Amino acid sequence: MTANLTPTATFDFVSVLSQAAAAYRQPKGIRPSAEILVNALLQAEKAGKQQRLTYPFEFLLGKWQLCFVTGTKKVRERGGIVLGKGLYVPKFIAVYVSFNATLSQDSDRGEIANQVELNPVLLKLTGPVQYLGKKNLLAFDFNQMVISLFGRVVYNRAIRSGKVKTEDFYNQPIAKLPFFAFFLVTEDFIAARGRGGGLAFWIREI
Repeated sequence: MTANLTPTATFDFVSVLSQAAAAYRQPKGIRPSAEILVNALLQAEKAGKQQRLTYPFEFLLGKWQLCFVTGTKKVRERGGIVLGKGLYVPKFIAVYVSFNATLSQDSDRGEIANQVELNPVLLKLTGPVQYLGKKNLLAFDFNQMVISLFGRVVYNRAIRSGKVKTEDFYNQPIAKLPFFAFFLVTEDFIAARGRGGGLAFWIREI
């Protein structure tokens, strides 16, 4: 089922995530605790799977500020990984991700830009993306790095961390690429699980 921008579910997770998004934008907003927010994200992920929601790539286009992330840790006894406690991104560091569509007939291809702003330094990584709408899965690879200092570009080169060249990227198996599996997409915020198992929550830049 293709999802609307506003989730049809009325679970508590919607209000919790909305509160977190609103509070993060305010200097002294009251945020839900990390534990409550992680639980809300897990509820949202579960609801998305149960309802088999799908989101078109166009819903992701734009610029989003990273608000909250969880790490993961290995559990030897269980032979797997579990989520970390999670944390809000400190306000003095601005971390953004943006998605743009390519000017081609393929509507599921585009570019990702991930940038970190810590005045006066800005670090920006860019590369191609491919979106699998039936799975809400966005595969990407970074192949270009730009560093600016006081608004002036001091470094702009291709980086070797990119696994493949852009022209070969779309022929690569998804399993070999980093990806985000989005489970909630609204006009105001988006949430996804990364390939490593961690959760991420972004709010739209306004």
